[in-house]
Amino acid sequence: MQTNPVPTSPAMEATVAERGQITLPKAVRDALGLVKGTQLRVELDGSRIILRKNVDDAVSRLRGRFKLPQGVSSDDVLRELRGRAPGDPADL
Repeated sequence: MQTNPVPTSPAMEATVAERGQITLPKAVRDALGLVKGTQLRVELDGSRIILRKNVDDAVSRLRGRFKLPQGVSSDDVLRELRGRAPGDPADL
């Protein structure tokens, strides 16, 4: 069973412009961290259009671009950014 990491919200509307473009509502862009240049996968499911953030592409573009200081792990950086995760030892 797949869980949705972003809470569901009431339906929102977007209008298709002349060249087939749509503007995603700000609440959607903010919730998914979408910025100019973010690539989305477009899928058709019957009469539904599914847009998925292409996380693999974002990670691939950043791979190898950052060097961590000696003795600092990526887990340390994520813990600093996000706070302690459930199950993290309390003495970190």
